[in-house]
Amino acid sequence: MEALLGLFFPAVTGIMAGSNRSASLKDTQRSIPIGTLAAIGSTTILYLVSVFMFGAVATRKELLTNRLLTATVAWPDPAVVQIGVILSTLGAALQSLTGAPRLLAAIANDDILPVLNYFKTPDGGEPHQATLFTSLICAACVIIGSLDVISPVITMFFLLCYGGVNLSCFLLDLLDAPSWRPRWKFHHWSFSLAGALLCLVIMFLISWTFTITSLVLASLIYYYVSIRGKAGDWGDGFKSAYFQLALRSLRSLGGNQVHPKNWYPIPLIFCKPWGILPPDVPCHPKLADFANCMRKKGRGMSIFVSILEGNYRDKAEEARQASRLLTKYIDYKNCEGVSEVIIAKNISQGFRGIVQTMGLANLKPNIVCMRYPEIWREGSANNIPDSFVSIINDCAIANKAVVIVKGLDEWPNEYQKQYGTIDLYWIVRDGGLMLLLSQLLRARDSFENCKIQVFCIAEEDMEAEELKADVKKFLYDLRMQAEVIVVTMKSWEAHRQDSEAEMAVREDAMDAFSKSRKRIAAHAEYLRSSNVHKNVQYNEQQVDKFLYTTLKLNNIILRYSRMAAVVLVSLPPPPPQHPSYFYMEYVDLLVDGIPRLLMVRGYTRDVITIFT
Repeated sequence: MEALLGLFFPAVTGIMAGSNRSASLKDTQRSIPIGTLAAIGSTTILYLVSVFMFGAVATRKELLTNRLLTATVAWPDPAVVQIGVILSTLGAALQSLTGAPRLLAAIANDDILPVLNYFKTPDGGEPHQATLFTSLICAACVIIGSLDVISPVITMFFLLCYGGVNLSCFLLDLLDAPSWRPRWKFHHWSFSLAGALLCLVIMFLISWTFTITSLVLASLIYYYVSIRGKAGDWGDGFKSAYFQLALRSLRSLGGNQVHPKNWYPIPLIFCKPWGILPPDVPCHPKLADFANCMRKKGRGMSIFVSILEGNYRDKAEEARQASRLLTKYIDYKNCEGVSEVIIAKNISQGFRGIVQTMGLANLKPNIVCMRYPEIWREGSANNIPDSFVSIINDCAIANKAVVIVKGLDEWPNEYQKQYGTIDLYWIVRDGGLMLLLSQLLRARDSFENCKIQVFCIAEEDMEAEELKADVKKFLYDLRMQAEVIVVTMKSWEAHRQDSEAEMAVREDAMDAFSKSRKRIAAHAEYLRSSNVHKNVQYNEQQVDKFLYTTLKLNNIILRYSRMAAVVLVSLPPPPPQHPSYFYMEYVDLLVDGIPRLLMVRGYTRDVITIFT
């Protein structure tokens, strides 16, 4: 029965003949349904009539044993059967030779399979190369010389095609795709599902070995197309299923706060915030490498954002081109992410709009990553301090974490092995973000040989051993391995009372301290003399306190972590009453001389859990 089915099935495989020649039809929507249904009806009648006629002229034994029965009972002469066989064979062959080459050429023209580019055909031309290739395949099948071998193989490919068509119709109808509007009014998704299952069952009935081989081959072709294919989005049924699944997943996530166990970093990569790259470079070459370091085993998504300053009407086309260029950069760096380019009057307003509207529900970006603006002192970068402080304050209001990268030019890619330590200077509570980032860094191939060290800054009158034990217990509960080091530092009040410490500071770094204080005083005087900032308050004692704290912390980092692979330190919040220029001086004094540094500012919620 199975062998008979495999032999007979190719006789009823002309149902797609009209679709294969759709480009040659004047009205495809009318001609294909009428022609297909008429062909099915007429052939079905002929086959049924043949069954009754053969049953009327021969016994069951003759039908089973006499393979030349048709020629024996033919009227008026047995030659009629031979002529009919020849005409039927030529008709089927011509049908295949006219439909298959055009289908092959259409696939090649759509760039679905790059290996088929040789068979491309210009519009209106004849597919000569595809016809020759199809003829060679037909000749190879004839040379085999056994219909029993060829028929099951051909049947498998036809059944795969019909099963795929039925599956696509089933998905489109079940998912209620708005563009799915079949003209056949009596269509239902259950018919398509039954057709797809019936094709699969028939394949296994014919030969389960051929079925497994065909399914594996089809899967490999699909994988090859998805990886190497250059075709656009053709709106297949799976894309519609993915879309509905994404919508359902998004609704299930809702807008409630995600539990720390399910928290994933979704970094917002600020590509060109300071205008230090050429116009044709969409993003810093190493920024995508850093974004990849924030994903564990490739899981996660990054949003690359760039802001064009100007008017929307004037810059719309430039923004689209920049978005395409940024997408190519993301694909080239093999980074899982999307690109967004917006237009705003200035960077601060643009970022404020991004931080409020980017993302949906719990798929909004939760970490803002950007490069530290080393050029902020240059004359052409007068607006950088205000933009920098504005972005940090906006992130705090929107409850977004901030990661600022210094030394991005030296950031390693996945092939550059790093040795040494990953040092954390954990000063303020950040929800565990700094600890989590250190673990994500160490999970990358480039940092897998590094050890993690946690430095706790304590005042001299604190119990260092007790603090060290508490931090070790905390890391143990987090299931994180790291060495804990407690470093003592004099407070500002103690420093003012201790003349020896003051002299030590002067001997170490008083030059940088004095230059920063002079620049701040000069800038304060400039602001007072201008018409915009007449009421600026300059408290020399508060300025000295911030400068001393950042300078002292910088000295500690250089003393203990000069050879570290990367240093992570808590980003100090901008003082509310201090101008942005003052804050840039504080931060600049903190990062001075450190080759590779991440300044991290977490948010009020936890991103790690201590459940053991």
